[in-house]
Amino acid sequence: MSVSPNEEINPACRFKFMKSFLLFLLFCHAIECFAEEYDLVLNNGRLMDPATNLDAVRHIGVRAGKIAAISETPLAGKETLNVKGHVVAPGFIDLHAHGQTTSDMQIKACDGVTTALDLEAGVYPVAAWYRSMEGTAPLNYGATVGHIATRFAAFHPGLKIGHWAVNRAKVAGLGAKPDGANKGATDKELELMGAAIHRGLDEGALGIGFGINYTPAAAPSEIEAMFRIAAKRKVPAFVHTRAFGIAAIQEAITAAKTTGAALHIVHVGSSAIGDMREVLKLIDASKAAGMDISTEVYPYTAASTVLESAMFNPGWQDNLKIDYGDLAWAATGERLTQESFERYRKQGGWVIIYMMKDENVEMAIAHPGVMITSDGVPFIDGKGHPRGAGTFARVLGHYSREKKLLPLMEALAKMTILPARRLEGYVPMMKGKGRIALGADADITVFDPATVIDSATFESPTAPSAGIPYVIVNGVPVVCDGKLVKEARPGRAVRITP
Repeated sequence: MSVSPNEEINPACRFKFMKSFLLFLLFCHAIECFAEEYDLVLNNGRLMDPATNLDAVRHIGVRAGKIAAISETPLAGKETLNVKGHVVAPGFIDLHAHGQTTSDMQIKACDGVTTALDLEAGVYPVAAWYRSMEGTAPLNYGATVGHIATRFAAFHPGLKIGHWAVNRAKVAGLGAKPDGANKGATDKELELMGAAIHRGLDEGALGIGFGINYTPAAAPSEIEAMFRIAAKRKVPAFVHTRAFGIAAIQEAITAAKTTGAALHIVHVGSSAIGDMREVLKLIDASKAAGMDISTEVYPYTAASTVLESAMFNPGWQDNLKIDYGDLAWAATGERLTQESFERYRKQGGWVIIYMMKDENVEMAIAHPGVMITSDGVPFIDGKGHPRGAGTFARVLGHYSREKKLLPLMEALAKMTILPARRLEGYVPMMKGKGRIALGADADITVFDPATVIDSATFESPTAPSAGIPYVIVNGVPVVCDGKLVKEARPGRAVRITP
């Protein structure tokens, strides 16, 4: 039945129509509200996104582990955090994190880290290591396939190695089987190494990791052979150079140029030592010439490793340009003598190595393109190097805010978008990290720019950083109100293959 414009509608019909229409509007509003409900909302924060250089107050909605809204007006969600006065930044990405246990990752979470990768030493076997990490990680995790570990396995077929920093007596020339470090490889052993590296890459490893200083008997020809695999598989070689100073760095660059491999030089602060200015110029010149090369630094003047490693073979004083008194036994803090050096070397354990100068470390931190990483090693009974707990807050608080060495946005870029871009060309998952963008992974670090600072010291190396109230991994808080969420395990594997 139709009604002409001039006809009166029955009042009862009009009432039913209006009632139905209002119910329809309420239904539509309910659908809209449901569609816009977020699992987590961060309101009123100062969003700083180095990928776009956006620095403005924004409100962020998170749904199903992804960033679902970036709004100029406040949002509502199941859980809402008012982060007014705080910076909301992409979660920090640590490309050089040896500490891969749950407790080590929890300590790093308090420093704003959301993704912790071991790209220097790496692991082997790769698939087994990734399986061992499932369900245990508060942070996103991943690793390269390690040349150190595959070399050791080539000399001792069937030996299960896993992660070098945890099972340190099995690798890097440690313990009772030093030939993995101090013996030249035969053609057969090179073949075994190469096959193991290919297998690790097939299993999703994030490149090939090298600790050449830990395998001094690995000839330049051996390193080039492994670099050729990196070039063939289109993944970078992440390299701890053979020694310290510009000559060793030049060796790695030459091998990369010869083979066509992409190259990342780890911890340039300790790798370059006093040659920092010349090394940075060399890296920049190589990049300008078309080479795929990058580097990183941690913000401390002391290094750390295990005393029983091949790095302390005879001649170590000339290599490191230090002496016994520049070493401290991590468990006690005591400075070593020749007698205690020999005793502890037989025992095995971690030392702190005082070998760098402030001006060289600062030069690297401020240099364009140099990424920030921790080189954090496992904490043993609460002892170790504070870089595993305080690296990122130290750069933000001490070097950016206090010393004004670099602007805050630039400091954030060095720990977010730069490491993400280093990997994303061959690791698709990394395209969702290192930025605050619609559809990106909800890996978010919230900090107070006025108070963020490292608290970890060599005396108290696991002390949590200050001024970081919230750290969110895949949409799940792992730090909330400045306190660790101890049961949170939202970390996901980062692999080349999905």
